Amino acid sequence: MRTILTIQSHVAFGHVGNRAAVFPLERLGFDAIAVNTVQFSNHTGYGAWTGMVLPPDHIADVLRGVEARGAMDGVHAVLTGYMGDAALGDVVLSAVARVRQGKADALYCCDPVMGDVGRGFFVRPGIPEFFRDRAVPQADIITPNQFELEFLTGHTVTDLSSALSATKAARKLGPRWVMVTSLTRSDAPDDNIEMLLDGPDGAFLVATPRLDLSPLPNGAGDCVAALFLAKFLETGDGQLALSHAASSIYAVFKATRDAGQRELQIIAAQDQLVHPSRFFSASRVD
Repeated sequence: MRTILTIQSHVAFGHVGNRAAVFPLERLGFDAIAVNTVQFSNHTGYGAWTGMVLPPDHIADVLRGVEARGAMDGVHAVLTGYMGDAALGDVVLSAVARVRQGKADALYCCDPVMGDVGRGFFVRPGIPEFFRDRAVPQADIITPNQFELEFLTGHTVTDLSSALSATKAARKLGPRWVMVTSLTRSDAPDDNIEMLLDGPDGAFLVATPRLDLSPLPNGAGDCVAALFLAKFLETGDGQLALSHAASSIYAVFKATRDAGQRELQIIAAQDQLVHPSRFFSASRVD
């Protein structure tokens, strides 16, 4: 049994942050140690919510308790996402360092949750700079969306060539693998949505049909990062992990559309997380 420490947001209702990551990790056979950075009633995309951003001291105390159980030495990877406050950065990176003390080859997968195309930044001041200047350089894997990739690198992405230039610039910041969770480009069909992986073995692209989902469910990026990390840990194959993540999230989107729901139908589509019925293969592009 492999263990992943996941430090992300939590909502009571819906599936974003840890609520979108923990179940897929467990369904794929991993033990998940979940540490929540916020506790909200629901995703902020609804426009109204209750709850609070948990103070860094509280999160550090929870992590100390986990360490006291001896659990940190058995962690194979750390997954981080939405943080709520830039002051949490030191706590997160200290946890990564502690895990690597116990297991030198443990992976750090950083989902630099900051914003999105059309919405801009939706996090507190200081968080984008923390990701760019401190977290991303220490990560092994990053999973930005297109907006976040452009911010991290200063590269505008319009086509495949500029996307590859941006991922290569992101890799120069430190991470070995850059997985872009949602890519839209001028030289691709409008009815497709793509994911792009750039790593030591080359760059790979996978496309899935763009489904009519309105409003677009939140939490897909959180789920994709968990799916990719789990499959990568299982196989060591980035191309396969990319294909699996894209195929599984497509199935979740389809179940969400068919149910007429706004929240990701992760539970209803749980078998698809493990064995997606429609498999989309990633192709080498560089």
